[in-house]
Amino acid sequence: MDPAGAWDSASPWVSLWTNRFYVYVGLACGISLWICFQMVVGRRDKSSQEKSVPKASRDLGTDGSIPLQRKEVSVSGVKIFYGSQTGTAKGFAASLAEAVTSLDLPVAVVDLKDYDPDDHLVEEVTSKNVCAFVVATYTDGRPPESAEWFCKWLEEAASDFRFGKTYLKGMRYAVFGLGNSAYASHFNKVGKNVDKWLWTLGAHRVVARGEGDCDVANSKHGSIEADFGAWKTKFLARLHTLEKGEKKPCDGSCRRGQCESSAEEEPFESTSEDESGAEDRPNPNPVVDVEDLGRIVSCAKREKREKEQQEKSGLLRSSGKNGPGERRAMITPALREALTRQGYQLIGSHSGVKLCRWTKSMLRGRGGCYKHTFYGIESHRCMETTPSLACANKCVFCWRCSVIAPVVLMRISFMTGDAERLFMCLLAIWMSSSEKYLFRHHTNPVGTEWRWKMDQPEVILKEAIENHQSMIKQFKGVPGVKEERFEEGMMVKHCALSLVGEPIMYPEINRFLTLLHECKISSFLVTNAQFPVEIRNLKPVTQLYVSVDASTKDSLKKIDRPLFKDFWQRFLDSLKALAAKFKVGSEWWTWIDYDRFLELVREYEHSGGSATFGAQDYMARTPRWAVFGARERGFDPKDTRYQRKNKSKDISGC
Repeated sequence: MDPAGAWDSASPWVSLWTNRFYVYVGLACGISLWICFQMVVGRRDKSSQEKSVPKASRDLGTDGSIPLQRKEVSVSGVKIFYGSQTGTAKGFAASLAEAVTSLDLPVAVVDLKDYDPDDHLVEEVTSKNVCAFVVATYTDGRPPESAEWFCKWLEEAASDFRFGKTYLKGMRYAVFGLGNSAYASHFNKVGKNVDKWLWTLGAHRVVARGEGDCDVANSKHGSIEADFGAWKTKFLARLHTLEKGEKKPCDGSCRRGQCESSAEEEPFESTSEDESGAEDRPNPNPVVDVEDLGRIVSCAKREKREKEQQEKSGLLRSSGKNGPGERRAMITPALREALTRQGYQLIGSHSGVKLCRWTKSMLRGRGGCYKHTFYGIESHRCMETTPSLACANKCVFCWRCSVIAPVVLMRISFMTGDAERLFMCLLAIWMSSSEKYLFRHHTNPVGTEWRWKMDQPEVILKEAIENHQSMIKQFKGVPGVKEERFEEGMMVKHCALSLVGEPIMYPEINRFLTLLHECKISSFLVTNAQFPVEIRNLKPVTQLYVSVDASTKDSLKKIDRPLFKDFWQRFLDSLKALAAKFKVGSEWWTWIDYDRFLELVREYEHSGGSATFGAQDYMARTPRWAVFGARERGFDPKDTRYQRKNKSKDISGC
């Protein structure tokens, strides 16, 4: 064959490969145009179908007659929830109930102290009730004692990925807050937060939030009673409209989400406090207009500059305090803000503690996590903590990360000429158009060795127990919490070192374990199997748990994204460092005799390490209800199994 001829026949493919950038750009533009076209056509078809069918023809029966109009129930009743410290909110709730009764609607007044949102709030999604919340703001912006649990639950649910942004979709609500503008920094903070959290969970606001002001000089209507009266009038008018089933639909001619009919769906009212953070609000619409791209990129750049300035100033402050050669703190201002928002109680410069949902569940006698079934750990006495927020992996499934809007990546791709990334962004948007955010990047610190300032283990343990007990105290008086479980929960018996990061990276992990055992607290240490030497050097630990996320080298690299180049060998060596037997004869022995373990540890310490022991020395027989095939299916018969009423959303897992 003639080489020149072969080259000529292959030249189109060579040319195509050489100009692949333009091919990618063409494909990307084509897909984006196709998406826009489908959206426009779909909206136009829907609008034309609605206009082409007259209302009279829709009302005609099959035989051509006009049947009696069936009255659809739009509002089945009103529930008024109140949280009061001095009785003012309770009085307003009673006044509102009396006014609602005049509309011939069933009404119920509920004290938030006696209301369990975990059991009943989701029922409002399908109840066709309108829920009104009259809540006061107490000292330092805190809710009144009667509403503490409700606000705590609502805040955690709003930031918990397991609930999602549609958990309360279908629920209709209104909020009136009571406060005093003399305390400007906390004015009506509780009302604003309840409004925000309900909206974040997908509930629909039927009327704008009302704000009552005890300061007569600054009250909009002259007094807090007049403020409430003005809001009550609006609420009753809106309720009357909803009762008649009147609702002005969007005709599709306005910018999406900007028509008058959707005014109540704005995430937050534009008060002086909220306007400063308006650009940080969650966008209820997953579709981003082209003209908004510049604003989104500007916001991202501004946030990046602020974060860099905060970290830089933090480093300067730490270097000024600690002197030359001092290591920097692991927790940056941005990371501290993110983790605090997720419910973490941070300790020192690199540790944290958080209350597990199974701790809350077992406090109420609704069962514990798998550790109770497998090992006998009592979830309500378990403290979930970590002495190291850092990790040596960047796992793709890790939820401890922040998000970037896909349009920002698209804009960066255009600016940098990265056609491959641009193409993948558009493809991902096309495949996952229902998701608000698509791409994640980790904000938690990572590294292969400890390179941060280190806190002493005594300080970490002391503050971890104090913070854990402080969170348990918030459950005092909460509906459903068993008194004996609450008292037991105040005494920590187990410590799960599995909250976040890689605890075994902490240089003083052995000292930390020793302190736990001295306090008669068992240890449950979780590792990602990247530190085999540290595993071998561990002092006695009650349980050592290795996360095995993949079974092959390639899959482990793709899933865990380890930082070590020899990650696979480290993984194998870590598994070899473990040795355990769980069966004695024909019976399972997975439970632990914790008292016996602590006794063996004391003997080990007193003998200077010569009195060694193994897992067999403190194993305990697994109860029959926890064995596979048992009628109880692993659920402790002493507790009561609780099934969530919202079957459409599975939020299982801890």
